[in-house]
Amino acid sequence: MEINNTKLKGYIGTYTQGKSEGIYSFILNTDAGLIENIELAAKLENPTYLAIDKENRFIYSVVKSPDENMLESNGVASYSINQEDSNLKLLNYETLEGKSPCYVSTDKNNSYLFSANYHEGTLAVFPITDVGSIAMPSDIVEHSGSGPNKERQDAPHVHYASLSPGEKHVFAVDLGTDRIEVYEFDFEKGKLSHNPNFSISLKPGCGPRHSTFHPNGKYIYVITELSSEIAVLEYSAENYSLKELQYVSTLPQDFKRENTGAAIHLSPDGKFLYASNRGHNSIAVFSVDESTGSLQFISHYFTKGDGPRDFNIDPYGKFLIAANQNSSNIVLYSINKDQGTLTQLGEPIEVPNPVCIKFLNI
Repeated sequence: MEINNTKLKGYIGTYTQGKSEGIYSFILNTDAGLIENIELAAKLENPTYLAIDKENRFIYSVVKSPDENMLESNGVASYSINQEDSNLKLLNYETLEGKSPCYVSTDKNNSYLFSANYHEGTLAVFPITDVGSIAMPSDIVEHSGSGPNKERQDAPHVHYASLSPGEKHVFAVDLGTDRIEVYEFDFEKGKLSHNPNFSISLKPGCGPRHSTFHPNGKYIYVITELSSEIAVLEYSAENYSLKELQYVSTLPQDFKRENTGAAIHLSPDGKFLYASNRGHNSIAVFSVDESTGSLQFISHYFTKGDGPRDFNIDPYGKFLIAANQNSSNIVLYSINKDQGTLTQLGEPIEVPNPVCIKFLNI
């Protein structure tokens, strides 16, 4: 499959409650500043979050069903990526009893798939075979506890799970308990071992959702869904420690309407951080002090739609695509790599119920 800096290929995960039929592919034409060739790549029910292996051979997806009794549709799915075009071929499903996960990620060698399950409050590990298919889980851990927000934090809600940069630890972000649980990971056995002294509680009621590591490996940035903030944490793999450094709002001070924080991503060079607001319907941009990890607010950019659940930055750090779930459109921006600022390119493009944006790796 041809990948270059003028024709970047990517995929869009969606909810299929409306016109969407599954996973869509697209091309980002970086010369023209256009999104082109949006096509259905695979029919699948509610593929809300995606993960792509580092060699662009396979794509993994959450599988959700609106009918809780259809347990065979709840879990994760594996697809091979056609090397001649962007089409996907189903390899297999792997399912568990109960509601399906909300997030998936892989290790750099594509040996394991990690899934976070908001509804069940669990973190699962699925071994991946040499041909890219998913095996039965090698481990499942269930969180316990709750938070002060009785409506949203009545139980654990694991919203994110991913390996640390050195792949020694799995970080599970729990919206329901306001905690980041850290696990040692045994690659030989595919087993998780909880480290309570390494794990950390965040501000009560903040509802942490997703996180991202700084490229220098020293800092973790966590977006909180319920309080619409970014929590900045200092990370030391050698000392097994996490330390809170800063909380900064993703909203203007005078904004009083309902809002929930959603996605968080750093520019590839680690100089700028971007976060999406659902309600304010914006991308908040911050500069990053790489010596201290602290954030300084730059500006808000409206997403020309409703409910930017996710967005992503292309591998070269030149463009950002925002996915407005509720208004069924995506919006393309160019990024000023020196200042971090965004400039909208063209008008919003119709995509049914977009949730997740993923680029092929370069």
